[in-house]
Amino acid sequence: MIMKTGDQNLVKKLNKSIVLDILQKQSPISRAQISKTTGLTKATVSSLVSELMNESFIYEIGSGESKGGRKPVMLYFNKNAGYSIGIDVGVDYILAILTDLQGNIIDQTEMTFTTSLRNEIIEKIKNTISYLSSRCPTSPYGIVGIGVGVPGITDINGTILFAPNLDWHNVALKEELEQTFNLPVVIENEANAGAHGEKVYGAGKNVSNLIYVSIGTGIGTGIILGNELYKGENGIAGEMGHISIDPNGKKCNCGNLGCWELYASESALVQQATSLSTFNENYDITLELLCAAAHEGNGEVLNLLNTIGDYIGLGITNIVNVFNPKQIIIGNRFSKLESWIANPVDRVIEQRLLPQHQQSLEVTFSHLGAYSCALGSAAFSLSNFLSHHKMSID
Repeated sequence: MIMKTGDQNLVKKLNKSIVLDILQKQSPISRAQISKTTGLTKATVSSLVSELMNESFIYEIGSGESKGGRKPVMLYFNKNAGYSIGIDVGVDYILAILTDLQGNIIDQTEMTFTTSLRNEIIEKIKNTISYLSSRCPTSPYGIVGIGVGVPGITDINGTILFAPNLDWHNVALKEELEQTFNLPVVIENEANAGAHGEKVYGAGKNVSNLIYVSIGTGIGTGIILGNELYKGENGIAGEMGHISIDPNGKKCNCGNLGCWELYASESALVQQATSLSTFNENYDITLELLCAAAHEGNGEVLNLLNTIGDYIGLGITNIVNVFNPKQIIIGNRFSKLESWIANPVDRVIEQRLLPQHQQSLEVTFSHLGAYSCALGSAAFSLSNFLSHHKMSID
């Protein structure tokens, strides 16, 4: 059979994708090792490596170990060929990072704010992008994209449909940032970005089915099933913070009653802490203040954290009953509370969850801490950039 030119180009692009992927994950590696691993001929590997070197994605350096004969030249993935900006937009903060092509943080900036005005917050986002752009090292591709994680519902086009804790509705942030910076922009729900960050760089690296529970001002979940981010029919899956755990409970600004995040989030924790005798009206109660009090062994605060942990465990039990994941990762700002909430979370899960679920379940805390969302957002942009030089073989 004669292979058509189009078929030949397709095969070449597939092979190039395979070689680039191996170099990303396994470098330093020799041409011979790539050939052995992939089954591609040495001539094909050499040709593809030459192309990737011309495109600045790889470089040669030194020699590897030899079992006899000439030492092989080792190939390295050029992680400094380009950079990505990842931004975590919270209800009262912005954390922005600059990463290389392998997700290493090169620079960062963080700010807090009290404004609820959309235009002012967007201006602050732009300022962080401008700042990190000015700090970007010289490279062949420069900044390859911007990823932004937001605390709200986003659609597949990057429009923020609803961010209840920011009171944002139908905000076309992707379009505005792309017009301002002339760079590709990815807008994603912060819990989805956090799940992606933990899957690529953190606690979920080797797990196919996991749920990332982002607990900050509110609660969101990022769902990864079969190694793929599950977003639902309209891209808005994962709003577990608004599952009702008390049908006659508190009124949520989403319109529902008794939402989980009203009992198990940072907002809930701070609100309940105001009634403790430990603090008077002059205290500005923050998560950091409560962590310090817990470190000092304050009984009231420890009891409150135990109660919050119970509520977190209750919500996680519901999630596990629905999705049967291998791993639950507790992240965002509540990862700072691991020392005090891990035991009550585990206790409630043990009491309420079917034994069959418990046998395979791992409940862990984020390995990336406050950086899950920002790293995941940056990784989305890196993936989009590299996809132009790769082809899926699924």
